Amino acid sequence: MHMEVWPNRYHRLVCAGKSYGSVMGMNGAEGEAQGYVLLMAATPPGKRPVVDATEAVPQLAAVQPAVLLGTSSGSVVQVTDPGDPNAVLAHLRTAAANPGPLLIYLAGQLQLDSRQRMPHVALTKSYSPKTVRYTGLPWQWLVAELAHRPPDHTAILVDLVADTGFWEHREDHQLDAERTVFGVIAPPPQKRRTASPAYSRALAALLRGSPVRPPLDQLHRRAAAQAGLTGERELLLGGQPEAVTTAPAPLLPTGVPPMPAVPPKAPALHWGRPGGRHEAVFSAAGAGRHAEAMAIAATAEEAALRAGGMLSDEAIHWAEVRADLARLAGDLVRSCQLWLQVASVRLQAGQSPTAPELVAAVDRAHHCWHTVTAPTDAVQLGTELLSLRTRVTGKAGAREDVQKRLSMLTNAARQ
Repeated sequence: MHMEVWPNRYHRLVCAGKSYGSVMGMNGAEGEAQGYVLLMAATPPGKRPVVDATEAVPQLAAVQPAVLLGTSSGSVVQVTDPGDPNAVLAHLRTAAANPGPLLIYLAGQLQLDSRQRMPHVALTKSYSPKTVRYTGLPWQWLVAELAHRPPDHTAILVDLVADTGFWEHREDHQLDAERTVFGVIAPPPQKRRTASPAYSRALAALLRGSPVRPPLDQLHRRAAAQAGLTGERELLLGGQPEAVTTAPAPLLPTGVPPMPAVPPKAPALHWGRPGGRHEAVFSAAGAGRHAEAMAIAATAEEAALRAGGMLSDEAIHWAEVRADLARLAGDLVRSCQLWLQVASVRLQAGQSPTAPELVAAVDRAHHCWHTVTAPTDAVQLGTELLSLRTRVTGKAGAREDVQKRLSMLTNAARQ
């Protein structure tokens, strides 16, 4: 179990695997009830599970707590791959007892108990509909624990894949009948296929790009649109997607100044070097298994660091791969950070400020930075980028672009 304290008086507890724990209270601003987030994802058992439920949890967990909750204090609890329904119930009761705003996120498979015909969220020991009533989380438990809570202080987000039993009888089970639920229930995937939580990835990307949490109905519709969900094949709970022809605009609060024009699009990274680890990274990233792809690249980078040091071409190459993987995963803050690190290392290695590889690294960082709307991250990254732009000027107007947006962000923060 890993625990760390986050800014703004937030307390975050991560319960991984079969390890569980409780959350200690933390006081927020005087007179303000602290918020609470429960992120729960369970990948069903089997060599080829129907859904990789935990894939998007790290992306959601990386969102600033203030954006997840819209409060200045609170707790975020992450429970991944639980196997005991009673332990999950304990987490639900703790969350439901919190007097402040509450957000519950559930990801995994929805199974229909073959005897009682009741929906359950499958846990890691839920092998079949015949046993899920003993090994899964009954949906009614969730409804019962939240029954006493005020609707305007309680939010539920789901990203679930139905089993055949539930899908064939989906019209008999209105999960959002007694409580407003936002999210998606997808049909069973094709045989021997593992579904990917595209809706959750879209949620995380939108939240990371917003300094405040937008209204949940708006967030849901935009996430559905960004994930390519139409409601024709899957069940969308909480509204149909927005009709958009381009990527949804950043969810900016009123009063935040618009960003200056983004500089020319940064050049794509050509990974090259086919075979071996590159092939494994490509395969994982292409299938949406971003955490796996990043882990492979990080292992390769560590080996390169041991063999040749941080200034070696191989170490720099794998750092660039990790930066591009972060972009593909939608974590543009991390991608910007990594590209800034790559540029700094290239300078330390003695490369000319006009070297194409160095200029490209700064351009990529600059491009990612323009997508970062969280004020604290944008100011911090922009300050570092401006320092680099004094040496690696790039195209005409690039340094002035950073200065202008950084000034706007700083002025907005003072107001």
